[in-house]
Amino acid sequence: MTSANLVEIDNVNFAYDSQRTILRGINMTIPQGKVVAIMGGSGCGKTTLLRLIGGQIKPTSGAVRVAGQTVHELKEDGLYALRRKMGMLFQFGALFTDMSVFDNVAFQMREHTDLPEEMIRDLVLMKLHAVGLRGAHRLMPSELSGGMARRVALARAIALDPMLIMYDEPFAGLDPISLGVIGQLIRTLNDALGATSILVTHDIMESLKIVDYVYFVSEGVIVAEGTADEIRASKMPFVHQFVNGEPDGPVPFQYPAPDYATDLQGNGRA
Repeated sequence: MTSANLVEIDNVNFAYDSQRTILRGINMTIPQGKVVAIMGGSGCGKTTLLRLIGGQIKPTSGAVRVAGQTVHELKEDGLYALRRKMGMLFQFGALFTDMSVFDNVAFQMREHTDLPEEMIRDLVLMKLHAVGLRGAHRLMPSELSGGMARRVALARAIALDPMLIMYDEPFAGLDPISLGVIGQLIRTLNDALGATSILVTHDIMESLKIVDYVYFVSEGVIVAEGTADEIRASKMPFVHQFVNGEPDGPVPFQYPAPDYATDLQGNGRA
């Protein structure tokens, strides 16, 4: 690995069994300090890539390296040490529902450090202030809007000042204002922390405003990649269809079926 890249995915294949190949020949580089998006349709393997980077699963073949370490070769202690340098924003936030906003953000600090409570309090309020929610620290998750919950989850993800932050569908289910706020926070916090960010997302318009590079995944392979401007200008049919939200193209609207007229005439079997 070169010093310019924090994450390298080298010719990775992954399958749950011989009948279910999820990823085939994936090659990616995630440079330090950049925000990189992984896009594609549902079930194409995007979240599987995050799980490989975090060491939840191991590749069938190939290598996944983070900060020079081959993730799937690490022993338990080494893997946990590496994970402490990662932050994760789960889809829909995944806050601990029986903990206050304050305790959600403080959780990692209490689990992984020996910091005194006075310092933890100051750090939690700093993280919440960064996402605009210092005044909400006493609230419970049930008292938060969807956008507020996602911002608390973001504060929790950066609690230990991680070198790598991963986002699984960070924009899902948000109203336009919250969506814009989260997008700008991702970019701003990444740059302020000197971190590296990976976004798995379907949201083309918001993502292209903040990312440095995009990988498109379809049916387990990378079909396109480039900067935001290159993706917007792409003439590749799949990318054009995805960026413009067109119903038909390389990804068809109609599921394979017999001839329509034959079906209507009753000559086909239901």
